[in-house]
Amino acid sequence: MNTKKLQIGLFGFGTVGNGLYDVLKRIESSNVEIRRICVRDINKPRTVKALFTDNADEIFSDPEINFIVELIDDADAAYDIVKRALMKRLPVVSGNKKMLARHIEELIDLQRQYNTALLYDASACGSIPVIRNLEEYYDNDLLTSVKGILNGSSNFILSKIFNEKMSYPAALKLAQDLGFAESNPSLDIDGWDSLFKLIIITVHAFGLYVAPEQIFTYGISNMNDDDIRFATEKERRFKLIGHVEKIDGNRLIMSVMPQLISREKYIYSVEDEFNGVVIKGLFYDKQFMFGRGAGGYPTGSAVLSDITACLYNYKYEYKKRNDSQLPTYTTDHSFRVYYRYTDAEDLALVHFDSISESYISDTNKYVIGYVSLSELHRVQEELRHRNVFIAAYPRD
Repeated sequence: MNTKKLQIGLFGFGTVGNGLYDVLKRIESSNVEIRRICVRDINKPRTVKALFTDNADEIFSDPEINFIVELIDDADAAYDIVKRALMKRLPVVSGNKKMLARHIEELIDLQRQYNTALLYDASACGSIPVIRNLEEYYDNDLLTSVKGILNGSSNFILSKIFNEKMSYPAALKLAQDLGFAESNPSLDIDGWDSLFKLIIITVHAFGLYVAPEQIFTYGISNMNDDDIRFATEKERRFKLIGHVEKIDGNRLIMSVMPQLISREKYIYSVEDEFNGVVIKGLFYDKQFMFGRGAGGYPTGSAVLSDITACLYNYKYEYKKRNDSQLPTYTTDHSFRVYYRYTDAEDLALVHFDSISESYISDTNKYVIGYVSLSELHRVQEELRHRNVFIAAYPRD
C-alpha cells in the first residue's frame, strides 16, 4: 500500500487547471491534494475556495509542497517554473507543449542531473496516453511511423464541414463559440499545436529531437469550398495530420499538413474534438489509439494520471535516445499532393518533381503531382500568405 502523499503547488487555473481540481474533488483522493494555486490575476472572481497566490516564490518556499503541476499558456513562464522545480528536486507535471517542443533536450538533461521526474503525457494528445505507450510498449526498433490527428479544434471544424456541410467560416465560428478554438485560432488551424505535439512524440518514438523551424508545417486556414468539393468528389476528407516516419537508410521524415484521407483509414472516422493516433511497426502492422484531445476534464484526467504515476516514482527513461544508431532527419523525400492555386505565379512558386493531373476552369485551378518536403519547406511562408491550398494525397 502506497502511503506517500503529494502536496501540489499548481500553476494556472484555466480550463485544464479547473478540470484537474474538479476531478480530484470528485474522486476524493487521500494521497493527492492541491495545497496552493498560483495565478496571474489573484483578484479574478472564482467560485473555488482555495489558497490562491500570484507569487511563485510562495509555492516554491512552502516546505509542505512536494510536487509541482504547471498548466499555464505562457511558454517562457512555464519553462522557468519547470526548470526551477527540477533544480529544487521537486517532481513536476507540465501541459505546455510549446515549451516542451523548444526545451525538451535541456529538460531531459536536468532530469538526469537532479534525478527528478518531469512527466507530460497530457501535453501530447489530451486523454490518449500516447507517450507512456511509446515509452513502455514500443521501446524497440520495430516502430516505423506515428501519424494522426493531434489537434481537437481543427478536427472539430473539419468534422462540421464534411458531416454537416458547414462553410469553413461558420465551422470556425462555432468552434470559437463552444470554446474549442481561441479568438485567435492560428495555433490550432495553422498546425502549430500539432507541430509541438509531434516533436514531443518523436523524441519518445525515435529518440531524435528536431527543432520546430526544420519541419514543414501547414494548416487548414487557406482551405475553401473548391477544396472541400474536390475531397467530396474523391470520397475523401481533409484531416490535419502530424506524421513522423522512418524511411530507407534509417532516415526520419516529419510534417504537419492536411491530408486527403480515404474511407479505409482509421482516422477518417475520427470526429469532432477527438484525436486519433496510428502507430505502425514492422511486424505488428498498425495499432490505433483514440480519445478526447481537448477539454478540461479529459486533459485534467491525463494530468492526474501523470501525478499518480509519480506516487510510484515513475520516470520517462528515454530509451530510444540511448540507441547508438539514432535516425537522421531528412526532408529529401517526395510524395503526391493536391495543390489548388490562383494564378501562374502561384503554380511557379512550387517546383514539382512531376505533375500527373492538371485542372483549369474559370473559377478553380489545381494540379496533382509529386513534390519534396524540402521544396515545401522552402516555400512554406509563401504558401501561407497566398490564396493557395496544399494537401498530401496518398494513393490509398
